[in-house]
Amino acid sequence: MKKKGILLAAVILLSTVGLVQAQLGELSGTIDITYLSSYIWRGFDMYGESRSAIQPSIDLDFYGTGLRSNILMSRANGSGRENLEELRSTLYYQNGIYEAENYATDYHIGWTCYNYPDMPQKAYNMQELFAALSWPKICPAGVVPSYTIVCSWPSKQNSTLARKSAGWLHIFGLGYDLTVTDLMPEMPEQVFHLSAAAVYNDGAWDFASPGGDGTVDHDWSHAVFGISTAFELGNDLTLTPGVYYQASMDDSVNTEDETWCSISMTYKF
Repeated sequence: MKKKGILLAAVILLSTVGLVQAQLGELSGTIDITYLSSYIWRGFDMYGESRSAIQPSIDLDFYGTGLRSNILMSRANGSGRENLEELRSTLYYQNGIYEAENYATDYHIGWTCYNYPDMPQKAYNMQELFAALSWPKICPAGVVPSYTIVCSWPSKQNSTLARKSAGWLHIFGLGYDLTVTDLMPEMPEQVFHLSAAAVYNDGAWDFASPGGDGTVDHDWSHAVFGISTAFELGNDLTLTPGVYYQASMDDSVNTEDETWCSISMTYKF
C-alpha cells in the first residue's frame, strides 16, 4: 500500500509538470560519472578496505518547475563487493523563500529509494525522506550554513536486518566559496568550494557497513571536511576533482578516520 501511494504521488506530480511544460521551458539536466578512491557515505566505509567505486548518475530538471529526479548507480571497482551494487532513485523539489532578505532560505525536500539488486529485498532495501535547508545570505563573510534532516526506514515491513537500521540523521554543515585569482595565466580566477559537516546519527543505517548488525549508537558519528573545484572544459563538460577527510567519532559507524578523493565528469544538457 505504501509503494502504491508513493507511485500515485509521483504520477500526479509528473502529470502536473507535463501540463505546464509548454509555458515553462524544456527538459534539462546533467549526466555525471564519478570515481571515488573510497566509497565513504554517511560515515560508513561502504565497500571496506578502502575499495574504490565508480558512480554514474543522471539528474533531470522538469521544465524549470523545481521538481527534479536523480538516478545513481554505485559499483565497487575491485572484487569481493559485487553483491553491494547500489541503485539509488531520488525524487525531490528545490526552491527558495524570502529571497530579498538576509535570512533568505534555499530548500530541497525529497524521497530516496535505495535498492541493492544482488541482495535479498527483505534484508537491505531502504527508503528515506529528507529536507535540506541553507542560508546563503545570512553571513556577510560568505559562509553558508545548512541543516539536513533525514528519516530512513526499511522498504519491506518485515525486513530482517534493515528494520534495525531505521532512524534519523541530523547533518549540520558550513560551505564557503574561495575565489583565487591569477592561479594560472589562462585562468584569471578559480573558485574552490570548502565544506565542513558534523553528523548526529540517531540509529540509522548500521547495515551499510560491512559486518553491520544494526547497533549504531545514538551519538555524534563523524565530521567531514572537503575541498573541490570545477574546471569548465567547453562543450557543456565540467571536470570536478575533490579531496575529503573524515574524523570518525563513533566506532559503531566507523572505527577509522578516512581520507579519499573524487573526480567527476559532468555533461549538462
